[in-house]
Amino acid sequence: MNRIAAIVCFLSIIVWFPAHSPGQDTEVEKVETVIRVLQEMVNEPENGVPLEIMRKGQGLAVIPKVIRAAYGIGGQYGKGVVLVRDEAGEWSDPCFIHLAGGSLGWQIGVQEADILLVFKSREGVEDITRGKVTLGADVRVTAGPRSKGAEASTDLEFKEEIYSYSQSRGLFAGISIQGASLMIDSKANGLFYGDPTISAREILIKRTAKAPEIVQNLKKLLASFK
Repeated sequence: MNRIAAIVCFLSIIVWFPAHSPGQDTEVEKVETVIRVLQEMVNEPENGVPLEIMRKGQGLAVIPKVIRAAYGIGGQYGKGVVLVRDEAGEWSDPCFIHLAGGSLGWQIGVQEADILLVFKSREGVEDITRGKVTLGADVRVTAGPRSKGAEASTDLEFKEEIYSYSQSRGLFAGISIQGASLMIDSKANGLFYGDPTISAREILIKRTAKAPEIVQNLKKLLASFK
């Protein structure tokens, strides 16, 4: 496949995924999946996300079931949620987002992975509400530290803007999200909150949305990471 054909292939992936992904979850099902993914990634004793990182993080993005497909050129797409803490340390309701992007390279295979991004500051999340944010370009992303057995996850310093974590499955050895973009999913927010005009800032900053009951389960889980 030549370079032009590869680019056409990648663009087709980005256009095709949002409209045609088979088995696409409803918004409530997506939040249920987010809860499961967070439990798995934080509670995994040997290689999980340290509790200290979860305590210090001011924002979270959880994107389950990110699909990465490649034939000469890579593409990835996923839907998830982002949340942000307020000054009192309370978590917002979830705001739905897209993750999309790709990378050049001779890659053949398909991969599905769950991705967690932990933000050092609230500003990093608020930037997403103003438009597309490209990871690695607009904001620095670094693979986060992991728990190791019974070792206490205290005294960890949050040195980077965003720490990334992933649970990878499939044919690739790992997953890179450098160059991928995060964008607000306005349609999903409208469906979940019952208001097609609701904005990301109303959900995350003003907190005027009326959330379904499933959100309380998500917030209880986040509050348990102490």
